[in-house]
Amino acid sequence: MNSRPYTDPDIGKTPEQLFAERTKRFQDALRLKQPDRIPIQLDMSYMLAEMYGVSHQEQHENAEKEQEMLEKAALYFQPDSILGLFNNPGPSLAVGDRMTKFPGHGMDSNGSFQFVEGEYMKGEDYDAFIEDPADWSIRKYWPRVFTELEGLALLPPLGIAAFGTYSLPNLGILKAPPVVRALQALARAVEAQAVADARAMASAQRLAVLGFALPTFVGSVTEAPFDLMSDTLRGMRGIMLDLYRRPEKLLAAQEKVLRFELEYAISWSRATGINVSFIPLHRGSDGFMSLPQFEKFYWPQLKALMVGMVDAGIMPFVFYEGIWDQRLKYLAELPKGKTAGWFQSSDIFKVKEKLGNTMCIVGGMRNSLLQAGTSEEVRDFTIKLCRVVGKGGGFIMTTGVGEMEGCKPDLVKVWVDTTKQYGVYA
Repeated sequence: MNSRPYTDPDIGKTPEQLFAERTKRFQDALRLKQPDRIPIQLDMSYMLAEMYGVSHQEQHENAEKEQEMLEKAALYFQPDSILGLFNNPGPSLAVGDRMTKFPGHGMDSNGSFQFVEGEYMKGEDYDAFIEDPADWSIRKYWPRVFTELEGLALLPPLGIAAFGTYSLPNLGILKAPPVVRALQALARAVEAQAVADARAMASAQRLAVLGFALPTFVGSVTEAPFDLMSDTLRGMRGIMLDLYRRPEKLLAAQEKVLRFELEYAISWSRATGINVSFIPLHRGSDGFMSLPQFEKFYWPQLKALMVGMVDAGIMPFVFYEGIWDQRLKYLAELPKGKTAGWFQSSDIFKVKEKLGNTMCIVGGMRNSLLQAGTSEEVRDFTIKLCRVVGKGGGFIMTTGVGEMEGCKPDLVKVWVDTTKQYGVYA
């Protein structure tokens, strides 16, 4: 690493040159290679609304305004990649989603997106889920979670469709008003998601024209099988009881989840050509369960999912939420140079020590430091990250939490500039 007086190395370069250099910088880091310098990614989220004086609701719902703000921020901070909001309320609103709250919908217009966990799957549902997850999910689960899809509870068992011509008389149920309402809501959700997808694609293209690389974790979204059972189905209370009351059924359900998640990730990758799957982890961190429980109920299934992806040519880009200091030895079992790990609150220097030769390390900067630190503190910590975690390559600089709400623009500028100054490899 050098310590020369700082001059922004990107000044005077064309957008085409910047895009190529920034893209290669990320590709090298992801493959545990040493790029020309440490790449830095900004995941702005509601910080854009705060910087440019609009409500969180408008940022979600006014695509052109958000893009305008995102481009201004990109040109001001000059990171290697930048992202605004990563979700859109349209599909959720179309189906009456009980699991989410968005600014202006269930909360104040300046509130922050919330996931509303619930016990939407009961303990007695395990047998039906294990027998046929798709049938149970569409006819039982969706009507519980989405108010506009309650009519789907009237559908006959979906397997009856295998009866061929003799299943056609069942189509009459689709004319029942509750079912019609559900199908119309699904059509609106499909259209809303198509709009959201087009918005995301257009944003990436416009940023590329300005010279900014695609965010590194763009791809399919999957979960650890335990987390899927917990987050959207059983909830925290239910899943913790299952560890003791019905462990074998929980394991059997996770086996089903593992199969369809892996199939989904592979088909998504083949359809899009994007060989990344983003895996946000929630319940596996230190403190949620004992190590023996982790070894039985969490790690084998997650590892199998990731190894299956790697075998299919897909890079698991994993967000290790919380603290994983006690679990790092397990992560060292993963295929070397084939996964990326984004660490929220783990000891990033210990992560480098234990996993520097295993995976690309993502994260490092504490959100709290960009919210309430001083310029000197931000600069000093950034230099330490560059010299220690960035040593030898395989490191992408970003915040520990992928939403920069509340971060101060002047401190973010110090952080980006210091990374570009001290993150250069000699």
